[in-house]
Amino acid sequence: MERVAAIYLAHLNPLTLAHANIISLLLRKNYNVYIYPVRFLKNDKEINTRSFPFPYKTRKAMIESAFGRNNASINICPDYSLESPFIRYLPPLISPVSWSLRNQILRNIREKEFVSYTGDIAERIALTLFRLRPLKARRQAGSASNVKELLYKQAITEFEGSTSELKHIENSWQEKVPHGVIDIIERHWDVIKDYAKSPDHTLRVLGMKIPKEGFV
Repeated sequence: MERVAAIYLAHLNPLTLAHANIISLLLRKNYNVYIYPVRFLKNDKEINTRSFPFPYKTRKAMIESAFGRNNASINICPDYSLESPFIRYLPPLISPVSWSLRNQILRNIREKEFVSYTGDIAERIALTLFRLRPLKARRQAGSASNVKELLYKQAITEFEGSTSELKHIENSWQEKVPHGVIDIIERHWDVIKDYAKSPDHTLRVLGMKIPKEGFV
C-alpha cells in the first residue's frame, strides 16, 4: 500500500517541542511528512523581523537537529515562499496568486494521496477551502511566540546586567524546545540580541503575520 503524504505548513520560528510532537505524531501514523517553514522574499532575499527572527536555513537546521539529516520520511521544503509584494496574496482564496502558492507547495509531493495538518480551527477551514484535506487535530500547547518572548526577555535581562531571574528565564524557554534546538539558538544568539529591543516590523492582516517590508 502506497504511503500518504502529510503537509505541515508552519512558521517554526523557532521549532518547539509542540512542533516536534506534531511531526512525530505524523511519522508514527506512517505518513511521509513534508515540512514547509514559511519564507517571505523580496528580490530573492528572505525578510526577517522580530516575529520571524530565524531565517529558513536556521529553521531547517533545527528540524534536522531534532529528526536527523537523513530521515527518509521527512522532506523539508522551501516552497512555502511568498514573493513581494505580499499584498498580492490577499485576500486568500480570491487572489489567484494565493492559488499559485498552493500549486507551488503541491509540486513537491511525490505521493498520489496527501493530507495536511493544523490544530487551529481557522487554519483548518482555510486549508479545506484550498482543497489541502486537513486532518482533524487539537491545538498543542507551547507556542513559538511564547518561546521568542522568553528569548528576548533573557537578552534584555543580560543587557541590563540583572542576574537574579536570568537562570529562571533560560530554563523556561529551554524546556519548551528540543535539545538540539537549544544549541542552535545559542549559536545564533546575536540574532536574538539584535531583535530584543527592536520594534516589530510585522503586520497582522486577516489573521496572518506578514512583514511590513515588501508588503506593497
